[in-house]
Parts: sequence; structure tokens; C-alpha cells
Amino acid sequence: MCSKVTNSGAGTLPAWEGAAILLADLDAFFASVEQLDNPTWRGKPVIVGGDPDRRGVVSTCSYEARRYGVRSAMASSEARRRCPDAIWVRGRHERYRELSDMVMAVLRDCSPHVQQVSIDEAFVDVSPGRYIKGHPVMIAQGIQERVSTLGITCSIGLGTSKTVAKIASDRNKPNGLTVVYPGCERDFLDPLPVREISGVGRVAELRLHDLGITTIRDLASADELALKGVFGKNAPVMLARAHGLDASPVVDEGEAKSVSNEMTFSENIIELEQIRQIVSFIAAKVARRLRRKGLAGYTVSLKVRLDDLSFRTAQRTLPHAVDDEQQFVPVLHDLIKEVWRPGDELRLLGVGVSSFGSRPEQLRLFEDTTADVPPARALIEATDKVKDRFGDGAVRYGRELRFADRDTSTLSQNLD
Repeated sequence: MCSKVTNSGAGTLPAWEGAAILLADLDAFFASVEQLDNPTWRGKPVIVGGDPDRRGVVSTCSYEARRYGVRSAMASSEARRRCPDAIWVRGRHERYRELSDMVMAVLRDCSPHVQQVSIDEAFVDVSPGRYIKGHPVMIAQGIQERVSTLGITCSIGLGTSKTVAKIASDRNKPNGLTVVYPGCERDFLDPLPVREISGVGRVAELRLHDLGITTIRDLASADELALKGVFGKNAPVMLARAHGLDASPVVDEGEAKSVSNEMTFSENIIELEQIRQIVSFIAAKVARRLRRKGLAGYTVSLKVRLDDLSFRTAQRTLPHAVDDEQQFVPVLHDLIKEVWRPGDELRLLGVGVSSFGSRPEQLRLFEDTTADVPPARALIEATDKVKDRFGDGAVRYGRELRFADRDTSTLSQNLD
């Protein structure tokens, strides 16, 4: 037996030797949570995304909406045209995080090796051995059963590598289990379009097609030297993935690598002073998240998306870790000149803070380490306490009110 697609019992299972990696993918996650919390919405098309009238984008949608051709990353205006009777929801990230954490707890009950890659996806190493005693297929089925008790479902791909597991997880949705047994990787991968391989984007796909490479079988048979023209130094990695021999381990990456926030505008932003004000507004949101997570980072970054849909980014590393926007907003304002020029029209602005690891810092010569908390910091901490108790809308600055109606409310699936 090489591969099996199933929604039920596995019957007699062949022995599994060697690596066993599964990818658990929560089905239409945001929309499923909304249907869970609003039972009258079950069986109806639900779309979670930004405002159709403000350049919003679909974050996800229920399977009922997908029957109308709606999909993730589609412009909300197009989604509304295709499915005018859909129930629209802007999204509740805290609620989605709550359910996601519950699912991750289920996965960690099954294996000490879990790598969460987004709010609704995680790799799990269930290779038989010291920590894993059960058959990988039975473990995968047990995960699906436990997740279903939370009121949502997941689809699982199971194979000998991350590459195979990821592709298999998309084969049978929703609530499907696709198993690719050891030794059967090529039988499973060969007929699939080359775009299915992680790392093959639209541009790479077109360049591969120019070389006559359209399937994963073609990619696996290609000359490595020719592939370097497409993938550069990553050509050997892409060849290994095409053969189903991706050996990258499942690694628990622990804390978030970055904390960020983006704002997509209903109308393009073209004035420098507006850009500066919006950057300050977004930075305050990022700083609030940092403090809630107990994080402070050394690197601040600024991202913009222009009217032609291209991106520009800039970043700077600071001598001290920061979690207060007053400390890093001036740096962001200075970075604006690296990503924007007069005449540019901006569709999106994003601010991020990263590099959370401890580093040696130069102590100030006359710094009083026993001094009271500075007034500005005390005000920030007091404001955080009010928001923690009564919600983020309990205390709002003028800048927040000024830009509240400019955001398309498109929800990100980032971990932070």
C-alpha cells in the first residue's frame, strides 16, 4: 500500500519504519470558529475578511462560500460579487488564538516535537521510537477526533517529510486524512503540478514551464545546473523536495520571531505627514502587543506596498531592546525616506519589531537603577491595565480616531 485517502478507520495498517511527519491544517479556521460560536450560521456561506468597500481582502471563508468561487486572498469586492448573500465578519483574532492554542495543546499531548507555522497549521513529528509508541496513522486519527470535540475540524497529511505532509494535507478537505507510506513518495508526488512544491512561486513556475518542467516528476528528473538558473543555491533543496527526501526537522521555534501590524488603506496615502502619523498609530499597536507578550526587540522594520502592488522594506537595529513606541517611532519616521519618495501612493503600511534575544548593552555611566518608574512609562503601564480590564477601546488617542475609518479591517493569519 502506497497512499491512502480516508475519512474513517484505517483498518489493517502496514508497519511504519523511519520518519513520520504530519501536518495538521484547521479547516476554514476563522470561518469555522464563527460558525461554532454562531450556530445559526452553520451551513451558510461565511466570509471573514476586510471591508468590500475599502479594498479589503478575504482572510478565509467557509466551504459553503467556496462553492461560489470565493477563496482566501481574493479581493473582498470580488468575493461579494460572487457570493452576495454571504455573512461577513471582520474577525476576532483573540478568539481564534484561543482555539488555536487549544489545538496546539492537543498536538503537544501526542508528541514533544511540534512546529507551529501559522495560527491554523502545525507540523508534528510522530516517528515511532522513544517518545512515540503508537502507529502514526492511529495518532493522526486520534488528533482529528480530539480536535472535533472542540467544535472544529482539521485535515491531516502524513508522510516521511514536511514536503510530503504539506502537500498531502491539501488532498482531501475538510476533515480528511491522506497517508503517504514510506517508499511511496514518488508515486504520490510525480503526477502533481510543480507549483505544489513549497518554494515554487508564480515566477519560478513560469520559468520552470519555459524549461519544459510542469510536473513534480519533471522537476525530480531535471538537471541541477539548469535548476540553479531558477532557484540559485537552493536548487539542491528543491530537487530533494521533488524526490520526497526533504530532511528538514520539526523544530519548535518557541517564542514569536517578530511582532508586527499592517494597515491596508481604503484610499491611497500620498502625503508625508499622513504617513508619519499612520506609522505612529501602527507602532503603538505593535508596542501594545510587545508588552502583552513580555517582549522587547532590538530591530524595527517598516514595510510599504505601493499602488503598483510592489513592496519596499527597511529596518534598523537599535542598541537597546524596545517595547515602547515612543522609543522607536523616531527611527521609523527616519526609515520612511528609504521606502517612500514624493509622488508614491501607498496602499499598505506595516511596522514590525524583532530580534528578541538578549544582547550585551552599554550601561549609561550615571544611570540610577534604583529610580522610580519614569512618568511616561508609568502612564503606559496604567493605560495597559485599563485596556486589559475593559478592552483596547477603553482608552483611545486622537490618532486612533483619526485613522479608524481608513483601515480595510483585513485580518492576518500571522502567529503574533
